[in-house]
Amino acid sequence: MSWTVFPFISLAIFAVVFAAAFAGSGALVDVLRRRQVLDHPNKRSSHVAPTPRGGGIAVVGVLLAVWAGIAFLAPGIFPHPLSVPFPAMVLVLFCALGLAVISWLDDLKGLTPLIRLILQFAAAIICLDALPAGPSGSVLVFQGLLPATADHVVAVLIWIWFLNLFNFMDGIDGITGVEAASVGGGVFVVALFASGAQDWALFGLSAAAAACGFLCWNWDPAKLFIGDVGSVPLGFLLGWLLLGLAAMGYWAPALILPLYYLADATLTLGLRLLRGEKVWQAHAEHFYQRAVQAGASHGDVCRLLGVANLGLVVLAAAAVSGFSPDAPMLCVTAAALIVAGLMARLKSLGAAP
Repeated sequence: MSWTVFPFISLAIFAVVFAAAFAGSGALVDVLRRRQVLDHPNKRSSHVAPTPRGGGIAVVGVLLAVWAGIAFLAPGIFPHPLSVPFPAMVLVLFCALGLAVISWLDDLKGLTPLIRLILQFAAAIICLDALPAGPSGSVLVFQGLLPATADHVVAVLIWIWFLNLFNFMDGIDGITGVEAASVGGGVFVVALFASGAQDWALFGLSAAAAACGFLCWNWDPAKLFIGDVGSVPLGFLLGWLLLGLAAMGYWAPALILPLYYLADATLTLGLRLLRGEKVWQAHAEHFYQRAVQAGASHGDVCRLLGVANLGLVVLAAAAVSGFSPDAPMLCVTAAALIVAGLMARLKSLGAAP
């Protein structure tokens, strides 16, 4: 088959994944409530009533099954070589499943940060070679700017930071669903402009669809939280997609798409370090959390993020469209301005009386 069937395949995948994630998340609401798997409010919480936690079981379960299906069936659908062979995809999905299991135990009983971090590093190191090879034929995220060993070390550190910040930023209703849908949808759009990335487009699209299905239950006021069982493996898989774009030579969209999360989490952590605070402890100091504390609704903050992310998706696509040799840097600069504007807006809401 050729690219002529791609729109129909994409629509079918989106519909099936959305429906499965929506139905699975809805079924979990009553199950988790009956089993008392609830997130109880505390002084750092942005919710006021005990809410079922563990919607990630449905999101990640659906996503793992669909990604396995895409990797297995895609060679018979598309005429061009794929970014990642099926055995490499199985390795990534196995590690994501392992992170989901460990994170579910953490949701239920609590694990020490050191255990979680060791297992996350193990998963990232194991899956590093499952990233697609770039123009040089090697897996180099930074395209030869660093020696191979340094490239791999920095890539793992970035991956670990991303999956943890994705987890840290899950602090209000709807934000994880909006961000995952934006990054996944952005990967889909960017891959349409890239060469030899048909499977990457479908991976991104299915991630966006799963996030949208869950978002129907997590939108303000949330009936279900994703939990670490969802946010950790989802951050791992989205991080893999973004690093994969960079390894294929598309570093600009890999930086642009998650830029708000990167900026908010990194700046907040840096400020807490300067104040001598324990950065591994839970807090409510992110820009979006301060806006909610000052009276903005969860929905209003997520809408602001969604609009900003839409601009980032457009810029990410423009960065690979080839309209100018300077397009990547121009688009990154414009993306930084959008994120700075969003953070300034959230800060102004947080400073409101």
